[in-house]
Amino acid sequence: MIWWFAITQVIVAVVVGLVAVVAGLAGRRPGDVSVGGMALILLLLIAQVVVAIIAPLAGNPPLGSALEFWVYLVSAVLLPPAAVFWALLERSRWSTVIMGVAALAVAVMVWRMEVIWTTPGL
Repeated sequence: MIWWFAITQVIVAVVVGLVAVVAGLAGRRPGDVSVGGMALILLLLIAQVVVAIIAPLAGNPPLGSALEFWVYLVSAVLLPPAAVFWALLERSRWSTVIMGVAALAVAVMVWRMEVIWTTPGL
């Protein structure tokens, strides 16, 4: 994993998550900002998949459990589309909050992936 890229993903996910939660609690329904933010998170996660495939081949293998890392990564990639799908099915303020919570969950998962990748024995 690339440290600065992981930090960027965490920052983007936290910002999108907080904006969506605040917007949802303020009564706003899913819109371009919340759905677009989730799309940006998904794009960054897809790039992370590519990095995770190439990094071991370039001499940067995970120091922790590769299986645990990939379970986190696949789960994180599934969260944004699932949250957006739910938000588009049920267009209420609570679906915007759900997208925010999903974005915050992705932030935690990316940070955990960074820890798994860089810490031996995990």
